[in-house]
Amino acid sequence: MKNSNTSENSNSIKDHSQLYTAHFVAFVTIIFWSITFISTKILLDEFTPMEILLYRFILAYIALFIASPHFIQYKNSREELLFAGAGLTGVTLYFIMQNISLDHTLASNVGVLVSVAPFFTAILSYFFLKKEPIRKSFLIGFVVSIFGIILISFNGNFILKLNPLGDILAVACAAVWAVYSILMKKLSVYEYNIIQCTRKIFFYGILLMLPMLPFFEFKFDLGRLLYLPNLLNIAFLGVIASALCFVTWNYALSIIGPVRLNVYIYFSPVVTVIVSAIVLHERITMVAGIGVVLILSGLFVSERNSLFRAEEKKGKEEIK
Repeated sequence: MKNSNTSENSNSIKDHSQLYTAHFVAFVTIIFWSITFISTKILLDEFTPMEILLYRFILAYIALFIASPHFIQYKNSREELLFAGAGLTGVTLYFIMQNISLDHTLASNVGVLVSVAPFFTAILSYFFLKKEPIRKSFLIGFVVSIFGIILISFNGNFILKLNPLGDILAVACAAVWAVYSILMKKLSVYEYNIIQCTRKIFFYGILLMLPMLPFFEFKFDLGRLLYLPNLLNIAFLGVIASALCFVTWNYALSIIGPVRLNVYIYFSPVVTVIVSAIVLHERITMVAGIGVVLILSGLFVSERNSLFRAEEKKGKEEIK
């Protein structure tokens, strides 16, 4: 009996360690993803959005292959469809629709609308992942955070200019990311190597991207990468923001779950405001400051019950 209790306590400590590690890597991942717009903005002077997208994920695939040069063996069509679906939603459709939406509506609109991804994730998880109920605290946190995101996105400029195509695509981005999250949660039960799993998703993302090239402005001119700032920014987007961050995000998703993990998306505008102030010297207004407070409050409310339950469970196990 003593050995059994010792084993249970050891497993409990391991589970809590994994949970806190997953939250930490999710936080770091969001920080990197929140600053990618700076690299993209610099590259847009010489590259089209589709060129940046393809080069970014080809480089990411190469980086992941170097990290783990082994392949996941084909098992059945169902698993293969999950990989293809994750590549289509999380890579191809999400980034293409995001780029198009930015061309048709205000960036502030996109920032607000894409941030509703956790809400879509909660709805889809309720129907497709029975272990992910929609909790009252999550909904309250969602509403509080969205108000904060709106304040940050407009940063004192409340002239909302709606564009049906761009805004609809931005909302579609949020829905597509939610689908990607559900597919990744289903793939996590197979316990594949996370690097190999992510690389296979990138493979399908790139493969499904290729037929779309004729419909976008695109040219193979690698000479532009000889310019050091271009090379460094593409390297950041490919190796850090794609290869590394997708691996860490997928790892965190397998531990935390899609609903609770996607709550971190609320934090993205906070990082964006801070980085913009430091790098682009943009002014942080009082309105944006209030928005930051609301987002952090909403994040806390959404996660409070989950963290308290984890601590309560830990305390009971320690008493035993």
